[in-house]
Amino acid sequence: MGPKTVVIVGGSFAGLKVARGLLEEVKGDKIRVVVINPSEKFYYCIAAPRILAKPKAFRPEEYLIPIAKAFAHYGKRFQLIVGHATGIDEPGHTVTVTSDQGKIATVPFDYLVLASGSSTKSTQEGVLVPYKPYGPNSLEPAIRSAQEAIAAATSIIVGGAGPIGVEFVGELLEAWSDRPKSSITLVSATQQLLPALKASAGNTAEKYLVSRGVKVVKGHKVTDAVNHGSSWTVNLSNGQSLTADLYVSTAGLIPNSSYIPRDFLDEAGWVRIDNKFHVRSAKSILPHIYAVGDITTLPTRTAIKVNEQVPVLVKNLKADIKGTSTARAAYDVHAAADKKKILMFVPLGSRTGTGQMMGFVPWGWMVAKMKGKDFFVSKAASMAGLA
Repeated sequence: MGPKTVVIVGGSFAGLKVARGLLEEVKGDKIRVVVINPSEKFYYCIAAPRILAKPKAFRPEEYLIPIAKAFAHYGKRFQLIVGHATGIDEPGHTVTVTSDQGKIATVPFDYLVLASGSSTKSTQEGVLVPYKPYGPNSLEPAIRSAQEAIAAATSIIVGGAGPIGVEFVGELLEAWSDRPKSSITLVSATQQLLPALKASAGNTAEKYLVSRGVKVVKGHKVTDAVNHGSSWTVNLSNGQSLTADLYVSTAGLIPNSSYIPRDFLDEAGWVRIDNKFHVRSAKSILPHIYAVGDITTLPTRTAIKVNEQVPVLVKNLKADIKGTSTARAAYDVHAAADKKKILMFVPLGSRTGTGQMMGFVPWGWMVAKMKGKDFFVSKAASMAGLA
């Protein structure tokens, strides 16, 4: 009997860590792992706020890391297919892949792992700013274009006061510190900045940003943004209109699920799973299809949560491949959603920050030392299972 083929859709934190875990846990020729990803490189998007606001902070090779090279020592047990997953034939056990050149291929699988993640709405609103891998293979030109647009602006409106928006504004304050006439406006749909964290964490961020000249608009959503060529008009839910050289959206997440059968998804487009990471169709559990990370209905979409999820999935898939009859591991979904157990550092530039460690809001110097120094870029490869 030949090796079992595990096809993984998505080459970011979840998909790559599953690939590495399976190849390490299932030895010899019992397994073949195929990763389908739009880019040949992994994008370390955790550092995106600094990458985009400060183009010289990191070298591109520090945050755009070749995938195939990192798995080369596994030989024929690993394959990277660069292209977009465009369809799944569940009864036929195949995934359809379309390359940037329009070539269509059919990839067979014994087991399938959906790890295609999510995108920020910046892929649909405002100027395109790739805070996350967003689809096209042209990541590098998209990053350069965003860096150039941000560098050329003297006034900017940032929509969204979650971690990405707050971190990005903090980076802009440092990057634009030599521009006395610059203007930064942060629009928050909620009354609290960083609404997923403790109120004191959001208050710390707001106090810091306002003290440094950021205009913060709270409690109103961006309804639409109009590009006039050299300027933007941003309309808010209260009827107010704002203008600036540039508008950047950091609010909201969109599931990268257009290729997935509709009956695998909830109403918002996220993949339904059970606590063993099996996909749940409208009729049944699919024992040969798994999903993990941002693409799922799990409520907390952070890289830290991926680290909790992947070992459970790998253990269960390993048992499937080996045909063992032992009980499958279960993920504690309720504990994962407990806001009291959140661990998140939110730098406000390189010198201070806020966040939450379980029930505690860390000191600014601690956030600066832990994450603000380099956004963990020095650990990017190991965090993604590439080292």
